[in-house]
Amino acid sequence: MSMKKLSLKLSAIAIAALAASCGQSGSGGQLVGAPNYSTYRAPVPLGMVYVPSGILKMGASDQDIRGKNDALVRTVQMTGFYMDATEISNAEYRQFTNWVRDSIAHTILGDFKDNPDGTQTLDMSKRINWRDPDVQEQLSTLYVPADQTGWGSKEFDNTKLVYGYSVYNYDEHIKNPGQPAKNYIEESKINVYPDTTVWVRQFSYSYNEPIARQYNWFGAFDNYPVVGINWRQANAFSNWRTDEWKKERERTKQYFEGRFMLPNEMQWEWAARGGRNASPYPWGGPYILNKKGCYLANFKPQRGNYAADGGLYTVPVNKYWPNDYGLYNMSGNVAEWTSSPYYGNTYNQVADVNPALDTRTKNSDPQWLQRKVVRGGSWRDVYYYLQVSTRDYEYADTAKAYIGFRNIYQQIAPALTNRR
Repeated sequence: MSMKKLSLKLSAIAIAALAASCGQSGSGGQLVGAPNYSTYRAPVPLGMVYVPSGILKMGASDQDIRGKNDALVRTVQMTGFYMDATEISNAEYRQFTNWVRDSIAHTILGDFKDNPDGTQTLDMSKRINWRDPDVQEQLSTLYVPADQTGWGSKEFDNTKLVYGYSVYNYDEHIKNPGQPAKNYIEESKINVYPDTTVWVRQFSYSYNEPIARQYNWFGAFDNYPVVGINWRQANAFSNWRTDEWKKERERTKQYFEGRFMLPNEMQWEWAARGGRNASPYPWGGPYILNKKGCYLANFKPQRGNYAADGGLYTVPVNKYWPNDYGLYNMSGNVAEWTSSPYYGNTYNQVADVNPALDTRTKNSDPQWLQRKVVRGGSWRDVYYYLQVSTRDYEYADTAKAYIGFRNIYQQIAPALTNRR
């Protein structure tokens, strides 16, 4: 056989081998794993900072002056997450209530758009001219008549701001894997407007009517923490925030990962400590003043000199120095809702990896089951409640002038390697 014919034969064999290997991604017949062509990189939610994975020595960092013995010291492993750098502000919460208001109005006005699959959704892009007499006539059910307001002019009825949403109870479903997922969809309808009367009702023999009238809507308070929000309303906000985030990810054809939620109390404590495991406060301690004699948080100093720390009531959400994770006001300003129920022996029961205790609270549950943990202390609390290990509680259906909240958001893959 000539060299030319041999060369042609070898070329033919090579071509045949190449054709046979098509579709195997160059595996050569070996187990190499299917390729992943995803180039997606999850965006960081606006206004959030990363709280890294690490070891938390949770529990009391100082004397338990109440003698409750409900925060025993334990060492646990925490997985990282993103957390709002500040408490949710009036302006941020107002974005939610305005969305609920507009969605109800669009429904009444019949502003729908057709989807390719034959379904319809609300067209939230349409502008509503609230001053148009015809529009006001169509939306008359959303207003309190002038003869019922007490000051001679009609006004919007904030009791109509009801947000309905559904949540898939994953934890319950996995306990009964043979059941369809639809059996574990839980429906909720929540009136989401803040209770502005808390400023008056919760302080007997005290004149707080001016701040009660202005705090929620006046521009000067836009960057102040929202208050008058109960635990159920905070969860409704978290659901709406997740839904808006998810819709934007789907619109831009991006992968959706995680959801916004209230932190459980161990996540809150881990974030509040800022990596200072043995310290009683987010800034370290043991004092609540710096070397210049300036207070480091907004609370009730000097047996009632509320303004000594720079704030008579609440202060802007980004006031004072943040902790080492970049989180503002983890102690003071307003106490913060967590997702956790309050039990005295919680710290004895939870696991040592991502500890958490959760219960599904219903309106029909006994009062003691409605207790939810709040952490951090507030503008009306003494310094003991500013300690990051101090546990306190409030009832899920109760709003206060000194309780707010913030969200967390978890991307599990970077948390496992602690990649920022």
